[in-house]
Formats: sequence, structure tokens, C-alpha cells
Amino acid sequence: MRTNFILVAIVVFSLTLFAADKITPLNVKEGLWEMTVTHSMTGMPAIPPDALAKMPPEQRARMEAMMKGGATTDVRKECITKEKLEKQSAFGDDRKECTRTVLNSTNSKLEMKIHCERGQQGSTDGTLLVEAIGSDNVKGKMEAVTNASGKTMNMNFTFSSRYLGPACGDVK
Repeated sequence: MRTNFILVAIVVFSLTLFAADKITPLNVKEGLWEMTVTHSMTGMPAIPPDALAKMPPEQRARMEAMMKGGATTDVRKECITKEKLEKQSAFGDDRKECTRTVLNSTNSKLEMKIHCERGQQGSTDGTLLVEAIGSDNVKGKMEAVTNASGKTMNMNFTFSSRYLGPACGDVK
């Protein structure tokens, strides 16, 4: 069950940018970026106490906060390359199980609807907005609803990304 939740969270959040028709690449700098993601969820299925007990303390605290409906924040780094920008995979991954409908796409703004079908794990529908505030600052939000096994989970994500510099080091 924990794995299913984590999969849903990764699938939904990683929809930030990806290859799809009618998308104009965002006008942002190449190099190392830091992304801060705040997410909250309601309707999350309970995680068995023994599974919680096996988690590292930090992960357990995040999961317990999510189960209570509280917001959690994560920070990660990503290397944004010309290739990622051209393939629309910057700030996220391309998910084959998802279909996207582009509502608006410019070099500073992307709006779309998303539908992900994951068989027995249910389906997710959401809306996504990504804005390049400048070439070194990107922000966005996503609202999604997952339906699985007769249960509904609502997810809200906001993120901000800032350019750190041209060298990525070991960050991919």
C-alpha cells in the first residue's frame, strides 16, 4: 500500500513537463536547479503500523503528516539540459500511462489537463499550471484526484524552482 501511494505521488508530481504535442519549451536557463515541492493529500488510505515502523524517522513523519492531511515539503535538485528542454522532460519525467491535453503553451506558461490510467491502481485526473517567472525562476501547481478501489484521494502540489548555476556536478 505504501508503494502504491508513493507511486501515485511520483506519477502525479513528475507530470510537470514532458513530451506532448503543441508544447512550446519554457524559456529557462540550462544548468543546476533546485525544486521545492509542497504537497497535501486527503483521502489517503491508511498505512499499516508495521510498515510505518520500518520507515526511517524522517519518512515516517512525512507519511504520518500526509495521512493527517497536512502539507509536506520536499526539496530536490535537477540538471536542466538543452535536450530536456527540447524533449519537454525538464522538471519531471514523461509518463507513458498518462494522456495530456494542452490548454495553453507559450515560452513562459504551460497549462494542461492530465489523465493517468494505471489498471488496478486506479486512475488520476488533474490540471497542471507551470509558469516561467524569468529564465531562472519557475513555479507551478497541480490539483489531482485519484480514484482506486472505490476510494478517492485529492492531491494538491505547488512548487517553485530556482536556477543555481551552469554546472550540475553529479546531479542528473
